[in-house]
Amino acid sequence: MQNGPGISRIAALIGDPARAAMLLALMGGQALTAGELAQLASIMPSTASGHIRLMLEAGLISTEKQGRHRYVRLSGPEVAEALEALLGLAQSAGHTRLRPGPKDPALRRARTCYDHLAGELGVSVFQALQAGGAFMPDPKGLGLSESGLAQMEGLGIEPGSFQATRRPVCRTCLDWSERKPHLAGAAGAALLTRFKALGWMKPEPSSRALRVSVSGERALPRLLKAFHDGARFQL
Repeated sequence: MQNGPGISRIAALIGDPARAAMLLALMGGQALTAGELAQLASIMPSTASGHIRLMLEAGLISTEKQGRHRYVRLSGPEVAEALEALLGLAQSAGHTRLRPGPKDPALRRARTCYDHLAGELGVSVFQALQAGGAFMPDPKGLGLSESGLAQMEGLGIEPGSFQATRRPVCRTCLDWSERKPHLAGAAGAALLTRFKALGWMKPEPSSRALRVSVSGERALPRLLKAFHDGARFQL
């Protein structure tokens, strides 16, 4: 007798190597065409179309047609968080590639996890905010305390921009490379958006890795210290 939602169908879909490669390629939050996904998964476009149909029916992805192209993206942040957790499980169980890719060090330092910051820097941001008393209990997970709201405002983020959404303001997402939580939810997404707008981080081509700019290298230590001290950051 099984209690709760059935996981076998979702697990089987994700477990196929080609579909797993396609889903992981979408974890950067961007939309990709069926042809791009086929190339990334090293399969024929007709085969990719079949995989896309199955994942669409299961609610793992969504599609949108623009002109001659159909664009595919993850259906939501919960799918990315589930994939991140599976990556962490594979890492801890020793199921790793025999030859690390050339972008692995960059991915471990800073990368996108759907729409929020992951990797070493993502974990550091979460830990600094936590140390500074930025979080408080919330029915949906974690909320931002008055100190946390002030820290966001100091960075130039208007709290109302993410508090009005249905999405939890703050959620923890277990980081696969650090095996510690980083910040997800609306606040996590707002932080990464702001880091990009300030020019501190920029996506690497054809990768989830984020390149930290010279200005970012200078500003991030100050930001982390301010977060850790519960102080308002001064741009």
